[in-house]
Amino acid sequence: MFTRALCVLYAGVLLAQPAADPKDTARKTLDLLLAHKYSDIAPLISATSKSANTDAELAKKVSDAWGAVQSIGTPAERAIGTAKIITIPVKFANANVSYEISINGEGQVGLIIPRVDPWKHPSYSNPASFKEREVTIGSQYKLGGTLTVPNGAGPFPAVLLVHDSGPADRDEQNEMVKAFKDLAEGLASKGVMVLRYDKRTRIYPSVMQQDDYSAETEIIDDAVLAAAVLRAQPEVKPGKVYALGLGLGGYLMPRIAEADGKLAGMIILNGNERPLEDVAIDEAQYMFDGVQKDLTPPQLEQWKRQLAVIHEQAEKIKKLTAGDVDTSPLLGMRGAYLIDLKAYDPTGQAKLLKIPMLILQGERDYHVNMKDFAAWKAGLAGAPNVTAKSYPALDHLMIEGTGRSSSADTRKPNQHVAEVVIDDVAKWVSQ
Repeated sequence: MFTRALCVLYAGVLLAQPAADPKDTARKTLDLLLAHKYSDIAPLISATSKSANTDAELAKKVSDAWGAVQSIGTPAERAIGTAKIITIPVKFANANVSYEISINGEGQVGLIIPRVDPWKHPSYSNPASFKEREVTIGSQYKLGGTLTVPNGAGPFPAVLLVHDSGPADRDEQNEMVKAFKDLAEGLASKGVMVLRYDKRTRIYPSVMQQDDYSAETEIIDDAVLAAAVLRAQPEVKPGKVYALGLGLGGYLMPRIAEADGKLAGMIILNGNERPLEDVAIDEAQYMFDGVQKDLTPPQLEQWKRQLAVIHEQAEKIKKLTAGDVDTSPLLGMRGAYLIDLKAYDPTGQAKLLKIPMLILQGERDYHVNMKDFAAWKAGLAGAPNVTAKSYPALDHLMIEGTGRSSSADTRKPNQHVAEVVIDDVAKWVSQ
């Protein structure tokens, strides 16, 4: 959850003219990455993106499971504000991967994102049973969306999918996993219509630099607009539009439901209930616990210093007041964003809602762990409109596995949202 969110805020979009051809810079970066020459990439990285592009992070962007490189395609360029996004297709022996590399106005590298294709339909998807069409969400910030519509006249219950943290696309793609595409096809195969859309921070990353950037700007406003678009579709059963939020989207689901005012119910999928800074501490500690036995003494000390910084910044967040909106970013989040959430009580706000709620949690999730699931259940104990269920073998993206969960799980091929989650959501919204 936070791993991706922190990377986003280090994108390095600066107001200046390019110092070199962005395509050349991106191709040089890619060649070094594929050659595992991570330290040689360091001089190309913008100052604000250093922490998101350490040797350890860069190593995650190439998987041994993909096999050897077969060919590298022609770079394509698109502009987002003053930044250039260079997309370079790479054919590996076992996968086709498109690398997206952001180049800021000074010709420096920000984000490096590998996007693996082709995606394969999960076994529970029946493409013959549904169709898809494109829609647009919003007017000031236009976002592309995809409706997945069961075949037949309907009307159908419908689910809106709301993103986790980070600049996600409509599929909520994370390495080789497309959680929202899995959910859309799986639910549509069972007679539930689904809308998923590109997140504002992906299409318009400059909004993260605005003084009033908040949870509304990142997620809530667009979710409400998307719900209205979904209700307007002729196949949707009146009064049967639900919203499902993953991670940060689940955390904010009570606010989304209140702002919308018309949802038939809400689904929280691995959503934190505790404050973001508490979740960040647990996530960092979990990652440290998983790697410390393999660290050299200098690396161990570096990790301990990083953990100390996280604890220090979390304490500063706890002490923020409304007058601190211009504070330096803490845990990758700006003051205005954090102040907006200071008084937010997810379960307290959820109690005020009279709609059904479904809370689902993967017990192997280390981004949002079982402490949050327990907090949801405790805060909503006795509420007749709440159903809560956890899954021992599932992680943050509801992918099945065994043993200790790690970021490497998303780089394995043919990983999909577990069918039991599809079944549970479809049954719940169809009741």
